[in-house]
Amino acid sequence: MPGGRLTQQERQQITLGLADGLAYAEIARRIDRPTSTVTREVLRNGGPAAYRGDLAHHAAGHRARRRAKAVPGRSSASRQADGRDSDALRAYEDTFATIFMQSGLPPMTARALASLYTTDTGSLTAAEIARRLQISPGSVSKAVAFLDSQGLIRRERDERRRERYVVDDDVLYQSVMASARSTARLGEIARQGVDILGPGTPAAARLENIARFVDFVSENMARAADQAREILHTKPGTTADSAS
Repeated sequence: MPGGRLTQQERQQITLGLADGLAYAEIARRIDRPTSTVTREVLRNGGPAAYRGDLAHHAAGHRARRRAKAVPGRSSASRQADGRDSDALRAYEDTFATIFMQSGLPPMTARALASLYTTDTGSLTAAEIARRLQISPGSVSKAVAFLDSQGLIRRERDERRRERYVVDDDVLYQSVMASARSTARLGEIARQGVDILGPGTPAAARLENIARFVDFVSENMARAADQAREILHTKPGTTADSAS
């Protein structure tokens, strides 16, 4: 039975096995690995529904590079000074970033966003992001510019006049609402084609159905976001449901 890290080809085989609905044990048998190896690999990289071999291989390479750059002799106590398992946290950030990559964000941008979400303050300066991710200031600049343009973060100045990048309680809400508006725009464009193609034609009927579908989806996205918005401003354990 082979040892060492999973290869890119093995990860692609895991992707194919999951797509075919195979159990972890059967996938492990096909690539001649322990079932526990496949289980950890899938759960670390988004679970069976979201796992993608190429992104998982990228994340694994990044973790290996970070370990190689770690300061030799750094004590276990210093790594866990805040009571957290730093290795587990890094692995979780990689998994979180992988989910963002699967939703369409570039790898460096996804890592920056995951890093922001896993800070207690929800905010970091460009220099802090660069240190956490061990990347260049130029890479940080490109990442935060993209996130800002998509409404996924906001900018503010701290007391030292440094620019900070923030994911606060309302950023996710605004992002969902922007997605709902974008979806609604697709419906508007689809409906414009009905008259051009001629009502009653198969193509026009297809576009009308697309418009009706995205109208329903966008309206319900916006309605659900409005109804659930207060959750983003409520401390866990203090919701109306828990108080009743």
